[in-house]
Amino acid sequence: MLPLVTREQLKAEMDAGKVIVVDTMPTAYYEREHLPGAVNIPGFPYEEAARRTDELAPTVLPDRTAPTVVYCANVPCRNSELVGARLVSLGYTDVRKYREGIEDWVAHGLPTQTAGD
Repeated sequence: MLPLVTREQLKAEMDAGKVIVVDTMPTAYYEREHLPGAVNIPGFPYEEAARRTDELAPTVLPDRTAPTVVYCANVPCRNSELVGARLVSLGYTDVRKYREGIEDWVAHGLPTQTAGD
């Protein structure tokens, strides 16, 4: 189980430029809406999460020591846990999870981006 980060903690770290945020939703969802500055490593379909993480992580997360937070849609969503656990197995040393996901972020009126932003 990955360590958790709260919405408030994540927002503060994002505002300070101290964290890399990883959206683990399918690419189409990411392109439609994601947290500001987030990169995308799709964790769905679940059986492809490890392979996609292996393929994309070296490019979108070149620094394995950088503070990194993964998220997906909401608490029941498994994408972020699968991608986050895979990142840890690949040697990433500071991976946390925003368990409540983008639904919580949006519900609290926080900004998002689209692929064109």
